[in-house]
Parts: sequence; C-alpha cells; structure tokens
Amino acid sequence: MKGTWKNILPVMALLIAMVLWGSSFVAMKYSFRELHPITVLFGRMAAATLCFLPFAASFWRMPITRAHIPFLVLMCLCEPCLYFVFEAAALLYTSASQASMISTMLPLLVALGAGFFLREQITPKLLVGFGLAALGALWLGWAANSTEEAPNPLLGNFLEFIAMVCAAGYTISLKYLTRELSSFHLTGLQAFAGLLFFGPMLALPQVRQTPLPNLEGLLVILYLGIVVSFGAYALYNYGVSRIPVSRASAFINLIPVFSILLGFMFLGERLNAQQAVACALVFAGVLLTQSIRTGTTKEVAV
Repeated sequence: MKGTWKNILPVMALLIAMVLWGSSFVAMKYSFRELHPITVLFGRMAAATLCFLPFAASFWRMPITRAHIPFLVLMCLCEPCLYFVFEAAALLYTSASQASMISTMLPLLVALGAGFFLREQITPKLLVGFGLAALGALWLGWAANSTEEAPNPLLGNFLEFIAMVCAAGYTISLKYLTRELSSFHLTGLQAFAGLLFFGPMLALPQVRQTPLPNLEGLLVILYLGIVVSFGAYALYNYGVSRIPVSRASAFINLIPVFSILLGFMFLGERLNAQQAVACALVFAGVLLTQSIRTGTTKEVAV
C-alpha cells in the first residue's frame, strides 16, 4: 500500500497543479483588462514570497554548492522571470485558450532537452502519447471561435511559444537541482527571484500611470500568487522530483483542457462537439504516457 501511494501522490500533485495553471490563464487575462501586466506579476511574486516567509530560516540551511549556482540562476531566469515576461506579452495579443493550447509544446521541448542533458531515454510509446495530446491541443485551438480579445493571435501565440522554451529550460534545471536540493526551497527561491526581477519595473512610467488594484483585482493577484505561484509550483516541483521529467511534463497537455472547462464553468463559455473530442484526445495522450511502467521501460529516473 505504501508503494502504491508513493506512485499515486506525484500524479495527483501534477493533476492539481494543471488545474491551477489552467485557471491562471483565465485569471491573468481577466486582470490585464484593468491592471498593467507588471503590476500583476509583481503582486503575484510578492504574495508567493510572503507564503515562504515562515520557512525563511530553513532556506539558510540549504546545501547549496558552487556547482549549483549556474543551474539556480538558469532556473530562476527561465522561470518566473523571462517566462512571465513573454506570457504576459502573449496574453495581450491572444486569447487565454489559445495561449494555453500553445503550452502543449512544452512536453516535446522538455523531452528533447531531457534526452540531451539528463540522458532520459524517450520510448516510442511516450512519443505517440505526446503526439496524440499535442494533436488534441491543436484541435482545441483550431475549433475555438475567434474573439475580440485576441487582436493579433499569431504574434501572441509566438510569444507564448518563446515562453514555453523558457519553461523547458526551467524544468530541466529543476530536475537537475532536485537531485540534491528540496523542491520546496527551489519554489521559494523562484518566487523571491521574481520579486527582485519585477520590482524595479514598477518605476516605469507606463506602469505608474495605470491605476492601483481595486479589491477585485487584489483578490485575483492574491489567487495568482498564493494558490498558483505558491501552491501549483510546489505541487509541480514535487511531482517532477518523484518521476522522470519527460513523463511529468506530459501533464502540461491538460492545461488547455482545464482552461476551457473553467471557462465553461465561470465565464459561460461553451464547448462545441469538436472541442469535446479534442479534450478526450488530450486526456488519451496523457494517459498513454502514464501507462508506461518503470519496470518495463528504459526510462531513467534521475
């Protein structure tokens, strides 16, 4: 029974993280209607950092060596810093659903990076699962109706792809670091790095000219910082630290599915028949990648 829970808990953690990340596209898109993206991003990082303050003393005891420094810098630079810069820019030009659809490119980018840098072997079954999930995600975007909130989808989707490249660098760096460092502490370092990165940008004239958040905007920022940046990243980092990164990253394909479902529940959006089939295809692809048993594959857990 203990071994069963050891296998189930990382999967549950990753699923919950995907639900929260799926909601973040909707929440960020909504917040950008009234607030400058830098204000939202700084507030998000500040709220997440406050969540780690009770554990501040434990951060000083992290067994960080000189060899860890380049990977820590790369991890924090890739995400949250550059990742959120490109994603915030993307959401100004494309819809939340299309941006979340582009996020399905991440597993393939991570799989290629993991094979090259971490020596994880990618099986044909894993690639087929990725292909099915990516096809389903692309179908989701193709079947969606155009909206006025996506003035330049081509540019926005390209910026989101660059964000995924940054996310791949973050995931691979994280997997390397979790060999010796706690995923919880790495999440805290990410939040603090984001606070330092976005803080000085508040002085930019275009940011200062925008209004301060009202109560509704503040609640959205707190949700993004506490629930998403603190909770989802902690869950994702835990999952990545327990199973091969190439399998963990496959869950990213669920983000657009949850984004569309949450849009249906909270924004009154509706799924058409093609989107429903596409959602099923995404789930099938992810389930296929998770059906590979450790004892019967050559994947290397690092």
